Amino acid sequence: MRWGSLWCGLALMLASCTGRDDRRAETRPVPPNRLTIDSPQVRVCLANLGQLARFQALPDRDYGGGCHNFASVKLLDAGVPVANLGPMNCSLAATFTAWVRNGIMPAARLYLGSELAKVETFGSYSCRNVNGAQAGRLSEHASANAVDVSGFVLADGRRITLKQDWTSPDPAIRSFLVAIRTSACRRFKTVLSPDYNSLHADHFHLDMGRGPFCR
Repeated sequence: MRWGSLWCGLALMLASCTGRDDRRAETRPVPPNRLTIDSPQVRVCLANLGQLARFQALPDRDYGGGCHNFASVKLLDAGVPVANLGPMNCSLAATFTAWVRNGIMPAARLYLGSELAKVETFGSYSCRNVNGAQAGRLSEHASANAVDVSGFVLADGRRITLKQDWTSPDPAIRSFLVAIRTSACRRFKTVLSPDYNSLHADHFHLDMGRGPFCR
């Protein structure tokens, strides 16, 4: 009985310690220069974003190692549905929504003669280094500050993808993709396209980090 009580007490102590560690990880102090979902600037951003897009505000999360999503939303609709998005900070979401509405939609009508129906992406937040390398600088994806756009679905049923259509024999499709890259370069800090390198052969990388850089 004495040994059973001892083991029970030890198990309770370990469980208690684990619980305290988890709580500390969830409530670790926020650096004073980091915006959170409750920051006044972010509240203004959310209010403005709500006029143009459907989204869900997300809790601030710090995953350690420099990876986090603070002041972030899950964007559901930017005038049209957007597929496969995770957390995006509000500034990125607002810029992305403006690009969809004022860049992609008009370009689809002008060059392709159809309304835009959907934007396809490879996602946004991802705790990883630049180019997925084992070592090096953290990607803007690691702070929910980047999104990778892979393709577009039109109302007439056509699907335009970066992988298949960047060098399309159809000049209208090529002009559409170049036009929306140019539009993106006016809005985002960094825009990487298939012209940049083979790692971006199938998507536009768009972020609000360092820059300006457009290729």
